[in-house]
Amino acid sequence: MSAYGERVVEDAARQAPPGGAAPARMLLRLVLPAAAVGVAASLVFVGVSVAGEQLQRLLWGPLPEALGVGRYSVLWVFVVLVATGVAVGLIVWKVPGHAGPDPATLGLNAPVMPPAVLPGLVLATASMLAGGPSLGPENPVIAVNVGLAAWLGGRFLPRAQGALWPALAESATIGALFGTPVAAALVISEALAGRPMRGRLWDNLFAPLTAAACGAATTELVFHPSLDLGLPPMGRPHGKDLLAAVVIASVAAVLGMCAVYAFPHVHRAFGRLGHPMLALPAGGVVLGALGALGGPLTLFKGLSETAELAHHPAGWSAGQFATMAVVKLAALLFAASCGFRGGRIFPAVFVGTALGLCAHALVPAVDPTLGVVTGVLGMLLAVTRQGWVSLFTAAALVASPAVITVLCIASLPAWLLVTGRPQMQLREDGTAIR
Repeated sequence: MSAYGERVVEDAARQAPPGGAAPARMLLRLVLPAAAVGVAASLVFVGVSVAGEQLQRLLWGPLPEALGVGRYSVLWVFVVLVATGVAVGLIVWKVPGHAGPDPATLGLNAPVMPPAVLPGLVLATASMLAGGPSLGPENPVIAVNVGLAAWLGGRFLPRAQGALWPALAESATIGALFGTPVAAALVISEALAGRPMRGRLWDNLFAPLTAAACGAATTELVFHPSLDLGLPPMGRPHGKDLLAAVVIASVAAVLGMCAVYAFPHVHRAFGRLGHPMLALPAGGVVLGALGALGGPLTLFKGLSETAELAHHPAGWSAGQFATMAVVKLAALLFAASCGFRGGRIFPAVFVGTALGLCAHALVPAVDPTLGVVTGVLGMLLAVTRQGWVSLFTAAALVASPAVITVLCIASLPAWLLVTGRPQMQLREDGTAIR
């Protein structure tokens, strides 16, 4: 998130005098551009998501039925995932801009890409979402919105600071993805921490938060997303709950770090193939094998599949939950390493949910809601290294204020296990970022 924080700080520094508040007229001038970016970013997110879902329904419904093949049979899982690797490989190889930079080098921040790159990135993302690789839309959609905002903003409002548009686009997309501006506010605050900042925090947050609010509101109106898994609210926590929370979050963080440490090695192995038409189909083969092993719930970005797990916490054994968690994490690792365009947050939520329900199945005294939120917390801390985003996402999964205190306590040992260690993001030379 360093590039993101620098953009926000750079723009804020131009809006406020040292140590003082920005004049209201400066902030008011940002409202309309921020609102426009928020609405547009949400519509891009919804458009890419809907396109992916419609193609997914075709690939995993009428098409296999017309061919007389089981929609989730081993054969069809292999065929679709390998075909998805071929399709995305062709896009990366032939489409102008090659669908952007190596996705292993990107987090929630995104460089400003030329407009010619963006259509290929949209095609690669929609194809990935439909075909079943275990990645979410967040990283490429943020990149598309940043590129569009910088291009259109520079054309229609050339006097505005160039750093303004990427900051607004990233905030708006995060608000649209999570369905609330709170997520964007937390990400911005974390990015600003420890950096030189002129003016007050809320002056710096004003325009990005406006964009995030408009993005979230637009998504709510046209797409109706929800992170709430419908789990029963947790009662007043007791000592055993705090112990369980600490253990589950720590175990999830350790498991997530296994994938983080493997990430540069797996990425390097695919890189040795030397061409996207080799690396991506090879990744499809691996993902097909994992999908056949883990079953249909371990395919796709994982949000609706997470809800299905949560709706039936007693529907699988501890061994089955553990298998799904490990398979999904491996699928996330390979999909992120071989070149598929996508983000890691939503698959990590599935992994954490499966781990939490595995703990409940092993020890029925563990509240399933507690298991899910702490499993998600630990996994997200390892995969994203974003403390506020991890806490917010875990808490947003359930309508239970009682989990907030438990999550804050559980985050402390989990954070000690991940901080200062490699992240699941690489530099351009293939080395891990710490």
